[in-house]
Amino acid sequence: MCGICGTIGRDPRQPGGSVSSMQRSLRHRGPDGDGSFRAPHVALAMTRLSIIDVDGGWQPLYDEDRLLAVVANGEIYNFVELRRELEARGHRFRTRSDCETIVHLYEEHGDRCVEHLRGMFAFALWDERRRRLLLARDRMGEKPLYVHRTPGRVTFASELKALLASGDVRVELDPGAVDLFFHYQFVPEPGTPLRGVAKLPAGHVMTIDVDPWRVEQRCYWRMEDAPPLDGDPAEVVRAELETVAELTTRSDVPTAVALSGGLDSSAVAALAARGSTRPAHAFSVGYEGRPPSDERSEARVLADVLDMEFHDIELTTAEVVESFPSLVRAWGDPIADMAGFGYRAIARATRAQGIPVLLQGQGGDELMWGYPWVRRGLAASTLRAAAWAGSPAPAWRYLDGASALDCGAMEDPESHSLRSRARAAWRQSRRDRTSPHGRLVFYDLHPDFQAARAASQSLYARDFDAAVDHQRALSLFTVPPPWDRLDLTITRLISDIYLLENGIAQGDRISMSSSVELRLPLVDYRLVEVVVGLRKRTPDHTRRPKAWLREAVRDLLPDGVLARKKRPFLPPVRAWHRALFDAYGPWLADGYLVGNGILRPAAARSLAAGAFPDGAGSPLSFKALVLELWCRTFASASTQQGSAAPLVSSGAA
Repeated sequence: MCGICGTIGRDPRQPGGSVSSMQRSLRHRGPDGDGSFRAPHVALAMTRLSIIDVDGGWQPLYDEDRLLAVVANGEIYNFVELRRELEARGHRFRTRSDCETIVHLYEEHGDRCVEHLRGMFAFALWDERRRRLLLARDRMGEKPLYVHRTPGRVTFASELKALLASGDVRVELDPGAVDLFFHYQFVPEPGTPLRGVAKLPAGHVMTIDVDPWRVEQRCYWRMEDAPPLDGDPAEVVRAELETVAELTTRSDVPTAVALSGGLDSSAVAALAARGSTRPAHAFSVGYEGRPPSDERSEARVLADVLDMEFHDIELTTAEVVESFPSLVRAWGDPIADMAGFGYRAIARATRAQGIPVLLQGQGGDELMWGYPWVRRGLAASTLRAAAWAGSPAPAWRYLDGASALDCGAMEDPESHSLRSRARAAWRQSRRDRTSPHGRLVFYDLHPDFQAARAASQSLYARDFDAAVDHQRALSLFTVPPPWDRLDLTITRLISDIYLLENGIAQGDRISMSSSVELRLPLVDYRLVEVVVGLRKRTPDHTRRPKAWLREAVRDLLPDGVLARKKRPFLPPVRAWHRALFDAYGPWLADGYLVGNGILRPAAARSLAAGAFPDGAGSPLSFKALVLELWCRTFASASTQQGSAAPLVSSGAA
């Protein structure tokens, strides 16, 4: 596990100082050492968190002739099997590092080497013979790679703040990205808050050739392309889970599991406890006063059943307030998610115990219908698709499904009166007949999205608002027909939008800010392909949430865990929110967002009061506060690096 960075240019003279500055800014991702590579046109650097081959796996890593050099961030889980195959073909390894397999696979397969890797990774490989740089990112996007392109030059890094350390990137907000942030509570990938900076998309490679200068990007994997799969879903999923557990617990250092009372983390804990050869540890976070949402008691019971050493963490409101500015910096991108406080508490506690590898259960909800609003989105999109096809559904179907858009995504439509549901169903059926082709019912079910949709134009200063495309937020779930299977399309959307940025990216940045490697067994790409392949034969969206996972691990978990209903994430967010606004709310009233022509002064003063409407998850006030602190933090960092610029370009402010 590492942080990587580098630059390549048409000009053979590369400024080594900028790469050294980026490398220093990534020290938290790799506190155990560093390495670098320089040649005409290219400079690569990395910082190392030692997990596999602790003493010998230093980077850069080379092929036998030292004509290929790679710096890599992540873990190649199937390195044992790959090494065996490569050695049989005559390749000679200098280390026991999992990442050395990359250069030898490249010798065999060129750019298609990525198709043989199972794990989480982002890497940069320099091919001296071809004078070509290959950048690559794993299929599900577990490891990040930010890219800044200018004519004749590409600069890249594991984190946005590392790019800013290069001195080449202007802190210039993208108005469209800001609008997306207010709608989604994050900037969906591959976007970032800054103009000119993007993430290499998950499942993509980028090649940069020096002579002639050429930059190309291609997708090498899509979950929808998984082949149909026959068999009993519980048995097939269980078999793949066993393999995932074996691979993701490979480590030369201690590992732990972030454990709540839910099914996903419980399944990961049970599988990890079986697969690990080291004593297993479990960490669980709760809240002062032990409110009903505190799951430490359930987590401790399971840890005892699994014979895991249990570590109890209590997060106080005072700690939340004190840690807020540093959490905003750790996020890297602005992410307005209260869950971040708990994630960071666990990562810090894990590192304090001398454990640098942490397993978590992200992905189960997104891949296996854990969120009710996603299932309602599929039902409503199915009705809309029928309307587009000229065969609108009968009224009773709208009563069951589509009225969610008017009734509120986080509530059960059955709780509404028949009259109100009938009115909502009629409005929805009319909308379906006139809505743009391809605009599915999806994130617009979320109350936070609806609130941003209603208020965004009154929030922004006039010139900033003129630079915003107010249809862009809807375009993320506008998918032109035809669709072979809407259930697969919805699975991809929730994975590409919410899971990728709010789950995976947030987890990576927060864990790495404490020098902890985060592993997510439930987003292993082969497991994803198994779920999608089975779904092509046996649709499961009408079954109980996560039915296949529940059945697959039935013999590993107590009945109480299997029977427990999913509970939403409910720490004392209102108390935290009030305390945060008491401490930081005044910063909004006349701060960066007002001074740089992003928010209207009156809107900023209103947001500074810290309103938290009923039904909200991440209210507009919290999003604005996160963005305010983010701008202050990163504009200041840019000034220190000598690349200060207006926060918003002259064309947008």
